[in-house]
Amino acid sequence: MKKVTIADVAQHAGVSKSTVSQYLNQRFDYMGEQTKARIEEAIAALEYSPNIVARSLKQKSTTTIGVIVANILHVFSTHVIRAIEDVCNEHNFHVIICNADDQPEKEKKYIEMLRAKQVDGIIAVPTGGNVALYQDLVKKNFPIVFMDRLIHGVEIDTVLLDNEKASFLAVEALVKQGYSQIAMISPFLDPNITPREERINGYKKALEQHQIPLEERYIVPSAISEMQESIGRMMQLPNPPNAIIAVNDRVLKQVLTYVKNQQMRIPEEIAVIGIDDVPYADIFSPSLTTVAQPAFKMGEKAANLLFEKMQNKERSNQAQIYRFEPELIARESC
Repeated sequence: MKKVTIADVAQHAGVSKSTVSQYLNQRFDYMGEQTKARIEEAIAALEYSPNIVARSLKQKSTTTIGVIVANILHVFSTHVIRAIEDVCNEHNFHVIICNADDQPEKEKKYIEMLRAKQVDGIIAVPTGGNVALYQDLVKKNFPIVFMDRLIHGVEIDTVLLDNEKASFLAVEALVKQGYSQIAMISPFLDPNITPREERINGYKKALEQHQIPLEERYIVPSAISEMQESIGRMMQLPNPPNAIIAVNDRVLKQVLTYVKNQQMRIPEEIAVIGIDDVPYADIFSPSLTTVAQPAFKMGEKAANLLFEKMQNKERSNQAQIYRFEPELIARESC
């Protein structure tokens, strides 16, 4: 069958091709309701489908952005994605979601795929393993924004939490309740994964400020798959901790599973605080004290920054870092 064109729609509606084009691009400023109705009827009658590729070439925009997250299983990732999608919907943009699993090779493939699809910009939680690739994007003035992580040697605007303050709030809440043997559980530390490094540093600084001696064995970095065993070894110390801070939501789940398996009572036998609020925090028994990061606001900020860059591709002289404030949500677990 012959492909229906804008000219066919225009002829059926009794208007010019430029009027149909204005309708398709939602430029209705000088278009009467009857004209819009005729065009709409013509599109439906002819089953017209716009040529998205041709329109993209003409407008030099695919009205699409890419979002690369480190691990889509994190509550933070899903909230950020939702916020970005909301902003993109307001701008009539589409979003391609990519999960890099913190693997530089996978991240590289996604960047290359998104560039091949000619997305207008990228928001990424970078692995840190593709510095040269990101530097090349910056050199070409390609619109890009980083989330959650600082990558040294790359001048890209970054949106992230004040991670040290998040740990400080957790330690302070425990100290106020009389706890002084405070542990912090984390996935393996990696200089490219900013939140882990900064939250551990914040924990150490908070202990020092409260004049609590640092017990190195209370800092437990471990693979998620081995975390419960690692916690168990720590709890076998001659003087085990009486409070645990989970560095993120996935760690919190492992801590709670260990506590349940050991039939320990929260907070009587062990106090627990998680950095990152989780959906089940207020319905868990006892309800969980958490340090929340404003993920929706952070996602909105990243998306708005990207749209500013896409509208004005002139690169600024220096990348900006946008830190967001954490919030302690006090409940019953400490």
